[in-house]
Amino acid sequence: MTFLDQLREAARANDSMLCVGLDPEPARFPAGIARDAEGLYAFCARIVEATADLAIAFKPQIAYFAAHRAEPQLERLMAHMRAVAPRVPVILDAKRGDIGSTAEQYAREAFERYGADAVTLSPFMGFDSVAPYLQYEGKGAFLLCRTSNPGGDDLQNQRLASVEGAPRLYEHVARLAQGPWNLNGQLGLVVGATYPQEIERVRALAPTLPLLIPGVGAQGGDAAATVRAGLRADGPIIVNSSRAILYASGGADFAEAARAAALATRATLNAAR
Repeated sequence: MTFLDQLREAARANDSMLCVGLDPEPARFPAGIARDAEGLYAFCARIVEATADLAIAFKPQIAYFAAHRAEPQLERLMAHMRAVAPRVPVILDAKRGDIGSTAEQYAREAFERYGADAVTLSPFMGFDSVAPYLQYEGKGAFLLCRTSNPGGDDLQNQRLASVEGAPRLYEHVARLAQGPWNLNGQLGLVVGATYPQEIERVRALAPTLPLLIPGVGAQGGDAAATVRAGLRADGPIIVNSSRAILYASGGADFAEAARAAALATRATLNAAR
C-alpha cells in the first residue's frame, strides 16, 4: 500500500483525522518511567498501545530521540507501532532540508533505517532537497508550507514581489507541491492549526494534497476551525496533537489519560466534519 492508501485505510478503520505526536520529554515522565533512552521507548510504547485504534497516523519527532542517544529505541518503537497498529501509518518528523548525496542519506535513514511511511521536509533549498525522497515508491513527503509558530511570518508570509496581489511564499510552495513537484503523487503540506484562514487558502491552492496540521491542543489551535478550513472530499487532513495527549496526566494513569484525551480530540474533529 502507498502512504495515501494507508492514510485512507486508517481514516476508515479508526474513524479518525487525529495524528498522535510522539515528542517524549523525560522531565515530564510520570514516576515509574525511567528518564533515559529506555524510558523514552517505554513511555511512547504505552501511548501507542493506548491510542492505536484512535489515530490516523503517529508522528515521532526524531530530535527527541537523538538528543538522548535513543535512535535504537526509535527503531524499536517503529517496529512496535507496525506490530500494534499495522493499519496506522507513521510520519517521521525530521524536517530535513539538504540536497544531493546528503539528502539521499537522509531519505535512506527515514525509509530504510526507520521504516517510516512518510517524512517531513523543509523545501527551501528547492526541488533538489525533495527529489531524493520521491525515489522511494509509495512513500510520503510533507513539505513545510505555513507552520504554526509565530516566526513563520518571517519568511512564509512574505510576498514574492513588493506589489499587491503577489503570491506569498507559502502560497508558492503550495502551488509547487500540488503541481510540478508532485511527480508521483507523494507530496503533502504542513500547515499550522493556528492559522485557519491560511489553511483554507492552502487548500484552495492544493485541493487534493494531504495536509499535516500541527498546533491543536497545547499550541491553542481550534480543532473545529481546522477541519472546516482543510477537510475536503478529495483532500484529507491529519491533525496532530502531541503534548495535550502525551501529558494528559503526570501519574501512573498516564496511558489511560492519553487515551481519554485522544478520544475527546477525535470526537471534536469528527463533529466538525
